[in-house]
Amino acid sequence: MKIAKSKKTSISKAVKKKKSPTVKKTAAKTTKGLVIVITGNGKGKTTAAFGQALRAIGHGYKVFVLQFMKGRKYGEFIAAEKYLPHLTICMSGLDSFVMRDNPAAIDIELAQKGLDAAKKAINSGKYDMVILDEINVALYFKLIDL
Repeated sequence: MKIAKSKKTSISKAVKKKKSPTVKKTAAKTTKGLVIVITGNGKGKTTAAFGQALRAIGHGYKVFVLQFMKGRKYGEFIAAEKYLPHLTICMSGLDSFVMRDNPAAIDIELAQKGLDAAKKAINSGKYDMVILDEINVALYFKLIDL
């Protein structure tokens, strides 16, 4: 029995050679919005939200992410910054934990500024999707008002 040998090709080399195509929006614009709430204990909420962003960007949409209570570049942020030009990320927090029962004045101030930035992004009409990462936690910690 003969086994045919195939040429090995490097995927990374093949990807680097391709130019990024211009993506046109495939879905029709609508005046009706959609709210998706991703919640729960532990890890995964931010990653799930970035998955939604990636899907939207794949269809040619522009996405704005406001990250409450985050002041450090996490893996999703680093990858998005490097590979996703249609994604704008704004961090609104310090690189430290917030005390739930006694948040510092700076934590409250940064969360409020983040909420203001999110409102501005929503009202600008510039973005097709706006993600409010950790907004439920910011509400629970009383950093912003409902």
